[in-house]
Amino acid sequence: MPQDWLWVLLAAMTPVGELRLAIPLGIQGLGMHWTPVLALSLIGNMVPVFVLVLGLDRVPNLLQRFPNPVRHLLDWRSRRLRLTQSERFRRYGPAVLVLFVAIPLPFTGAWTGSLAAWVFQVPPRTAIPLIALGILIAGIIVTAVTLTGASLSGLLFQ
Repeated sequence: MPQDWLWVLLAAMTPVGELRLAIPLGIQGLGMHWTPVLALSLIGNMVPVFVLVLGLDRVPNLLQRFPNPVRHLLDWRSRRLRLTQSERFRRYGPAVLVLFVAIPLPFTGAWTGSLAAWVFQVPPRTAIPLIALGILIAGIIVTAVTLTGASLSGLLFQ
């Protein structure tokens, strides 16, 4: 059982999977009850937020010292965020982070929200609570969809 908790926590920390991976893994894959899965997923998804929001200011200087694929990936993703989200940030301000993180789609979530906070220079004291609220909303959505899907599959495949 503690090993299952660790899998859910680690899955929630991954850059692509986040809650979208951790919650179905815990509920469907590992057979855990939804309440600890949601709690562990929220905690696990917040860990990278603190590291990224508080540390991204230092990374570009380090990466600029030598050519590497991480620098190119960071530059590419930053350009894409500026291109696609600048108008929203101009219109709604940092609160757009909540919506951006809360919608559980590919290339949205805590990792990209943290990068967006850095790109648009949202201070950490503002960014972290907004991203946390978005993670909570996304967690509730993904949990509800996972539980609904499990209920429907149980009805259909009896």
